[in-house]
Parts: sequence; C-alpha cells; structure tokens
Amino acid sequence: MKFMKIGSKPDTFRSDGNNVRYVASELAADIAVTVGDVKFYLHKFIWDFGINGRTYMQFPLLSKSACLKKLVASGNEQNCDEVQISDIPGGSVVFEICAKFCYGMTVNLNPYNVFATRCAAEYLGMYETIEKGNLIYKIDIFLNSSIVHSWKDSIIVLQTTKSLSPLSDELKVAGLCVDAIATNACIDVSKVDWSYTYNRKKLPEENGNDPNFNGVKSRPVPKDWWVEDLCELEIDLYKRVIMSIKTKGIQSHEVIGDALKAYSYRRLPGFSKGVIHSRDVGKYRSTVDTIVWLLPAEKGSVSCSFLFKLLKAAIIVDSGEMAREQLVRQIGQQLEEASLNDLLIRAAEREDVMYDVDMVKKIVNKFLMQDRNAEYESEENEVLEIQRSGILTDASKLIVAKLIDAYLAEIAKDPNLPLSKFVDLAETVSCISRPTHNGLYRAIDMYLKEHPWISKSERKRICKLMDCKKLSADACMHAVQNERLPLRVVIQVLFFEQLRGAAATSSGTSTPDLPKSLKNPNGGSHGSSRSAPTNPEEDWDSVSATEELKALKTELAALRLRNRGDNRNNVDNAAAISKMKGLMKSKRIFTKIWSSKAAIGENSGSDSSESLGSANPGEAKSTPPRNRRHSVS
Repeated sequence: MKFMKIGSKPDTFRSDGNNVRYVASELAADIAVTVGDVKFYLHKFIWDFGINGRTYMQFPLLSKSACLKKLVASGNEQNCDEVQISDIPGGSVVFEICAKFCYGMTVNLNPYNVFATRCAAEYLGMYETIEKGNLIYKIDIFLNSSIVHSWKDSIIVLQTTKSLSPLSDELKVAGLCVDAIATNACIDVSKVDWSYTYNRKKLPEENGNDPNFNGVKSRPVPKDWWVEDLCELEIDLYKRVIMSIKTKGIQSHEVIGDALKAYSYRRLPGFSKGVIHSRDVGKYRSTVDTIVWLLPAEKGSVSCSFLFKLLKAAIIVDSGEMAREQLVRQIGQQLEEASLNDLLIRAAEREDVMYDVDMVKKIVNKFLMQDRNAEYESEENEVLEIQRSGILTDASKLIVAKLIDAYLAEIAKDPNLPLSKFVDLAETVSCISRPTHNGLYRAIDMYLKEHPWISKSERKRICKLMDCKKLSADACMHAVQNERLPLRVVIQVLFFEQLRGAAATSSGTSTPDLPKSLKNPNGGSHGSSRSAPTNPEEDWDSVSATEELKALKTELAALRLRNRGDNRNNVDNAAAISKMKGLMKSKRIFTKIWSSKAAIGENSGSDSSESLGSANPGEAKSTPPRNRRHSVS
C-alpha cells in the first residue's frame, strides 16, 4: 500500500547512528519527540509550494494527529520543545511510519506491520474527523480490500494481534481475520486457487516415483488443505478459528479431527511418543486442555490412538478432571481400535506400580456401558424406560477382551502390582464370552511367575478367572507341566482334555465318574458353590498330603520329562496330548483321592477356596512379597 508524496517535501527519515532520527530538510526541526529510546527531530509546520507558485504553511503533525496536537500545545505552554511518548503500540518503528504519513512520504504497509500501525494510528488519534483521508481510514481500506481476501496474509495479521490482544478486540481486527480465515477454510475446494502449505501427504510425483509425471503438478485440492497453515497460530487464536469453522457447519468432523491432530503434533514436543519433552510441561496445559475441548463429539472423528496420546499428555501436564473424563469417555466409545501400547499409561511418580490400571478399568467400563439394555428419558415429568438392544457387536467385544488379556499379561510383569488390581480388571471383561482363554492363561501364568510369594488362596483366586475348558491343546500341554499352577488346576486341564479327545472319538462317550466340582468347575453364577452342603475344594485340599496325591505328582513329573524328550526329538503336540489321555484313562488315582473324602469330612484347610470360575471379589487381599518361595500343591 503506497501513498504519494506531496510537493517537494522530504522523502525519508535519516539516522545519525545514535538512536536519533530526523528529516532531511532545509528547515530546522522545531520539536523533538522521544519514543522509547529513539529521538525524532520533527517540524511543527513546513512550507509547501503549490501549483500556482504560491507558498503554503502546513502542519504535518498537528493537522493529522490529535494526540500530537495536544502534546505540542502542552509543551508550548511550558516553553518546552520536547515531547515524550512511551507507550505507543509498536514503539519507535511504527511511530516512524505514522510520522512519514504525516509528512506525505511513501508508506509501505504489509501483513506484518499493518495491525501495529493501525493501533499506533488509533493511539495518535489520526481520525477522519481530524483530517479527511487520514491514516486510520487508509488502513481500514487496506485491511478490508486486500488482507481479508488473502489466505496467508490474514493468518499473518491474526498472528500479529497476539502481542496487542486488548486492542485487537477493540478495533475488531482479530475478529475480522478470524472470520476471513474460517470462511476461506470452508470454501469449496474447487474454488481454492491460492497457495497453501500441505506437506503431510506427498504424492508419487513429489517423491519422484511416478513414471507418468511430465513435470506438471495437477492434483486435486484435499479437503484438509488448510490445517497445516493454521498450526502457526497460538492456541487461543487457533481456538477462535476452529470454533468459527465449526460454527459454519460446513467442514466434516473428520477434517476438524485432522486439524487438531496436526496442531498437536506441531505444538506439543514429544506428543507422537505419548510424552511431553519439556522441563516446563505446565506451559502446555492450556494447549492440551483446549485441544480436548475442541474435539468433535462424533465417534471416529479422531483415531483411538490419538485420543490415548492426548490422555497421556493430559496426565503429564496435570490437566483438569473434566478434560480427563472427556477423553476416557471418547476412548471408551472406540476402544476396539486401540493397541496394547495405547493402554500402557504410566502411573504417577508417587505410585509404586508401573501402569495406571485404574484408568484402563475406567475406560473399559465406559466401553461396556454402551451395551446397556435400557435408557431413561424424561417426558412430561415422567420417567420412561425404553428398551433397546446393545450397540456393541460381538466382534468389538471380543477384540476388547483379547486386548485386555494382552494388557494383563504386560502389567503382570510389575512385581508391585497388587493381585486385587489384576483380578478386578480381569473380572471387568469376564462378561464377554471368548472362544479361548489362552490369553488369560498367559496373563495368569505371567503373574504367578513374577509374584512367587503370593499365598495358596491367592493362587486359587487368580486361577478362578480362567476356564480350563477353553484352553487350546498347546495351552493344555503347557499347563500340565506348569509348576506354578495349583495342582487342582492341572487335574482339571487333564480332565477336560480327556473329555475333548473322547468327544472327538465318539459322540456317545460317557463322562468319567468324577466329582461335581470337576465336571462343572465354572458352572453357575459367582458364589453358587456356597449353596452346596460341603465344599469339594476343601475336601480336595484335605487330602493333599496323601500317598495317592504324591503318586499323581510323580506321574506328572514323569510326563514332563517324557514330553521334554519328545520335544527334543521334534515330536508334535499330538503325542503329548495322547500321553495326557493315557494318564486320564486310569481312574484309579481319582477314585482313591475322592474315596478319602468320607474319612476327612468337613475338616479342610483354612485357605481353601471355591471351584474354578466362581471368583469372589471379596476374597483375601494380596499378601506382601516374601523372601522365600512357597511350594504349591
């Protein structure tokens, strides 16, 4: 934006190198204006030569600036030719632009200085009421005719309003730029013909991998062409722009999600790894909270992995409870998309455990809440119950169950993880039926391996989570050789493997005559075995020292040795299963064990428990680590 100079007046300011600026003129300066640490030697009036040869006296500063006119008048009353201006927006650089305009010199405005100049002109009172065609009028024309129609210029101007935020709202320049940016971002992509930044997705020809590329780039404009340019804005300005875009209702929630994702990766160092790389993480709290607040409510607007990264960032910067609850709710809506690494949320430094298991449990509960069978609505002050089917598919529930099994196996490696946290989380997904419990068995085995000091009753409690009937042949082979499992679990594995083999051989095979607790270890609801007159497991524990049980252990040990030899000889798993069946064909051991029940009666051990699959959440709590290993019967 240029202004023509008038007559033969000076055309520039000069400097003597000592923070002094002056106008090259034959007339001596008659007033000094100090702005910050720079002193300007100026003129209250100048002579102008008109086209008719006559000479006119002009007052360049006094006729265009109400502020300077007042300051000069005050100085005249005190016989002082110096004026102090300490708080003008933009400082000495912008004041020089305004002074040049007063002298009629050429003034160059651009997106980087136009707003500061507008604020300085407001400060100096360069209104139309003072003189027609004054600086404020000229700048407003420039903003409305040029800046708002330029995509990148409007972003630059909006950025410059950050340092002068109170004035930006008073002068309505920030609002003008926000609306212009939002309007351009919502325009039909077929009409976008201006330059924009788009580096996130390179085309084949840009990578040099397109053999048909002839040197002419012709690509369609993507829907999210604008998201990277907006990443240059500070978070408060970015929030205003995104809110304006959302209000217009043109851009989809997926594109809004892409914009928030791009901004997070640009503005939060280390965000891609789920951390914040900064000593002063508190300064990023506003950014994290704002991004969470701007998240579209629609499911699938952003990926589940991105939501988990936001949650981890919110924990690191200590965001408010409201932000965390919103993230937990949105993650729960699409938990089936998560990976194991997403779930590994580090616990707070003050915690003894490695991972925040309670947070994961909250997320799982939010996921399961979607499948409630009833919802309540208020209508005419009456509460109506509306029945509806669950919205979760069996596939999504199975994916989440397997995901939690894998998570349990990972957190089980933490030696400080209490048994209660492990069991509570496992029971949270116990309502989800899965065809195999191999993953759960692996998690239980990992916990027993890393916590060898837990008591016998605690071992029984954790093993109740598993259904032995749902273990694969490979898992069964591992279980019968697993010294960490209670012996009762090993017997059940052997028994159900025999049943499975017998069913495959003949559909008419009868079930061996075994106790009810072994035939149906997981039957009924939790606690159902308490209704029986006697506790079979207590009877089982009472004969743990008998010779028959020792004989069974000896046979199992021999089986392990033979299986190891078979593995070294590359014998497949079927051979091991065949040996298990052979062991179970002889019912002599089971008959001896259970025939001793009558002699033992109700005098069972104090740490006995119920049958597998009937876990009681009120069981004894985990005991602290001990320095010695317990033998497991």
